[in-house]
Amino acid sequence: MGKELDLLTGSIARTLTRLTLPNLLAVLSLLAYQLTDAYFISRLGTEPLAAFGLTLAPTLMAISIALGLGTGMSVQLGRLLGQGHRAEGAQFVTHGLLLAVLVVTTVGLGGLATMDPLFRLLGASDTLLPLTKEYMVVWYWGVGFLVLPIVGNQAIRATGNTFTPALVTGLVAVLNAILDPLLIFGFGPIPAFGLQGAAIATVIAWMVSFVVAAYMLLVQHRLLVSPCWARLRQHWQAQLHIARPATLSNLLNPIASAALIAMLARIDIHAVAAFGVANRIQSLLMIVVTALCGALAPFMAQNLGAGQYQRAVRALLGSIHIIILIQLAIYALLWLNLDSIAGIFATEPLTHHYISQYLLWVPLGYGALAVVIMLAVSLNSYRRPIPALLLNLSRLALLLPAAWVGRALGGAEGLFIGIALANGLLGLLCYLIARRRLKQIPPQTDPPLMADLPNP
Repeated sequence: MGKELDLLTGSIARTLTRLTLPNLLAVLSLLAYQLTDAYFISRLGTEPLAAFGLTLAPTLMAISIALGLGTGMSVQLGRLLGQGHRAEGAQFVTHGLLLAVLVVTTVGLGGLATMDPLFRLLGASDTLLPLTKEYMVVWYWGVGFLVLPIVGNQAIRATGNTFTPALVTGLVAVLNAILDPLLIFGFGPIPAFGLQGAAIATVIAWMVSFVVAAYMLLVQHRLLVSPCWARLRQHWQAQLHIARPATLSNLLNPIASAALIAMLARIDIHAVAAFGVANRIQSLLMIVVTALCGALAPFMAQNLGAGQYQRAVRALLGSIHIIILIQLAIYALLWLNLDSIAGIFATEPLTHHYISQYLLWVPLGYGALAVVIMLAVSLNSYRRPIPALLLNLSRLALLLPAAWVGRALGGAEGLFIGIALANGLLGLLCYLIARRRLKQIPPQTDPPLMADLPNP
């Protein structure tokens, strides 16, 4: 461990720090947006909060698809830029964004058509179903505006600029924080929309950030150009080579969330409300992991594209060791403030209890979960998305049985313990793989997109 920590004190550490700090700001902004929603909706009562919890899985599914397409964009663009092909990179970004808009808009329309059976499957009662649909109708109609901020930000990060994506994400958070109380509770001539007001605030914030992100890509970074229809299919194939398995990997998290919500819905409504809140708090506790991965992926992709294989591996191993220490420190602080944190979002004692139990047990495995996430990121950077997908499938195959057994033995608390144990076991296995085997894995041969370009 000492060797990798020492290596991170040199140029690798300086570069990753420069890339990670703006990412940290971006993730903080995104978390502020999520927690603002949870806080104001919790003021409406347990039923709206539980309905909001039921929306977690389908909203994450749409976002996961956009993130998967963004991963394909970032990895391929990082390699193009690492090889000096900027003009080709701009063409690639333009075509990739067209693909993302088409895919995510189709997902939104499909979501509108399947709301009733989906939320019934998740355990929505006759009371919760109308509230959930109120929120999701607005959300699905506006999901197309989510594409450019997410996928476009991934493209900008691949250039090494992590400040602009942070700015766009921060704008979303600020607008959402201003609009949430106005639209949820009403103010002056503005009527109170209740739970639906949170969705309206989100879509308006997305619309504004869509315009800002388009301006940044077009004017500041010059990564939007006229489409070249002759190259469109080839670029889409190259993006989907990474995006398909990356999207499937991303979708495993909302699928797991959906299964866990369905288990908790069979316990009581308070458990569902608590899971929805605690899962969003989880994002805050994993903030450094998210920010570092956002910097690590393009860093590794560019170094692998330039043939700097050892530098990429050293960055991964050193980052893993540091992130484990950070997550242990975060858990210590969390343990000292469990009741206070739960009290911010819980208006009823039983909801408070479930939030506290989740935060007591599940974050114990966040250091191990970070190792799993970082190994998957590195495999995508190596252009080995199928092993990354298999890794995430392994987590799902271990997590759900452990949660089910835990629920059978100890209710909601047992389910939370099962999640922590599953993450811990897989994290240990992934650490051994990263330490002993990744150094022996060569990057996959470049596809024709990169291979047939002339040297700069």
